[in-house]
Amino acid sequence: MNGAWRELGGLLRRREFRRLFGVRLAGQFGDGVFQAALAGSVLFNPDRQTEPVAIALGFAVLLLPYSALGPFTGILLDRYPRRNVLLWANVVRAAVLVGVSGVLWAGGRTGPFLLLALVAVAVNRFILGGLSAGLPHVANDRELVTANALSPTAGTVVLTLGVGVAVGLRSLVDAGDLGYAVIVLVSAAAYLLSGALAGRFAVSALGPDRDDPTARLDTVRSVVAGMAAGARHLAERRAAGYGLLTVGLGRIGFGVTTMALLLLYRNTLERTGLFPSGDTGLGQVVLATGLGAFLAAVVTPGAVRLISRRTWMVSLLVVAAVAWPVVVAVPRTPAVVAVAVVTGLAAQGVKILVDAGVQSEVDDEYRGRVFALYDMLFNVCVVSGLLIGAFGLPDSGRSWPVFLGVGAGHLLLAGWVARWTVRHGWSEVSVTTPRVGSHAP
Repeated sequence: MNGAWRELGGLLRRREFRRLFGVRLAGQFGDGVFQAALAGSVLFNPDRQTEPVAIALGFAVLLLPYSALGPFTGILLDRYPRRNVLLWANVVRAAVLVGVSGVLWAGGRTGPFLLLALVAVAVNRFILGGLSAGLPHVANDRELVTANALSPTAGTVVLTLGVGVAVGLRSLVDAGDLGYAVIVLVSAAAYLLSGALAGRFAVSALGPDRDDPTARLDTVRSVVAGMAAGARHLAERRAAGYGLLTVGLGRIGFGVTTMALLLLYRNTLERTGLFPSGDTGLGQVVLATGLGAFLAAVVTPGAVRLISRRTWMVSLLVVAAVAWPVVVAVPRTPAVVAVAVVTGLAAQGVKILVDAGVQSEVDDEYRGRVFALYDMLFNVCVVSGLLIGAFGLPDSGRSWPVFLGVGAGHLLLAGWVARWTVRHGWSEVSVTTPRVGSHAP
């Protein structure tokens, strides 16, 4: 554990790491504010269609088009300076959210609103991919587990704080579309701050280091060929590919349980003391998930030094398998919040290790495309889970078969992880072995 704290101190003393950390924190705070405004103005608005299938299809409209955009994102991040991508993508999404605010101010017509929200979500994928691909340039390979414990996890925590700020602002401003328009402007300001911080990097500071001839944007065929080259590279780094698949399969359960929680808080759960139902209670679940992610950041670097990546990943998946059915067994808001903390820790702990493994094992000139594939897999699996939940869950959100299925799926995933981590060298106690070619100062 002392080694992890020393690495953390070293990272925070490094100016370039702090700057990239600030880009993430400002941007993900804006994400939290925007997502809360999106959920409040659509999911819990009685004037708009919010049946389970409609909710799932709404998420599909927001997430799946990125599967077509993803190849272009990956090529862009491997062809052009990632610093420029982070700068201008933030500026573009801030401008888009000003448009979203204007639509809400004018009465919130659903078509233009969802179209602009789609653009904002799509642009966000450039930013998240750029942050992940750029991280090895501000952290040494031996520091990547700690860097991923701190940076993306802190981003998740700050995102939940953004949700909380949005809920607080909603109580101070108009509760209708006008109030949500004001909240969206707050998220636009956060995106501008994120872009300003990205602009302080030197143009080449975040890579890519080499001009890969397979990373071309001149024709659709060249884009497909470039992504195929990235996929072949990932196939050669088998452990990284299995890690991405582990996170993706886990996100199917995330989609199912997200739909269940939406239905539970809207239709079933009642206020219990400090734990309300409705959108405020759902906001507490988001905050609880963020707390779990924070705990994962605290304990994961030490855990992999005391035991191993393999043991820690398998243990987290088993914990999630046991925790989810509690929601059906004890349908009370305090129990649901407690489950959210535990499953947030489990999901983020697995993601920390997978992100660090991918960043360490994938060559820099392919990282943009690999993380684009990562996001595409992530989105498809989340939407698949949402659709399973929409068609498989009753209006109450409570279903023993569905939640036991989620638990069994996590147990099967844990068994598969236990096998491939041994075969591909993820069973060692430590992950501090540096690789040649680290880019951090």
